[in-house]
Amino acid sequence: MNNQLLKTSEAAQLLGVSKAFLERDRWAGVRVPFIKVGSRAVRYRVSDLNDYINKQVRFSTSQKGTS
Repeated sequence: MNNQLLKTSEAAQLLGVSKAFLERDRWAGVRVPFIKVGSRAVRYRVSDLNDYINKQVRFSTSQKGTS
């Protein structure tokens, strides 16, 4: 399991989304898991990001997600 920690910008690049998407996600309800380091630093585990990606797999555009 890869427990490397990424900054928000690095996680956004891996997911192919904007940094703002991840910032809004944290504020709105957290679909993408993150870790708080200290009082301000936010990091993302590569293993959590890979799990998130795998949970997004769909076989139809009308299929609803479970996450």
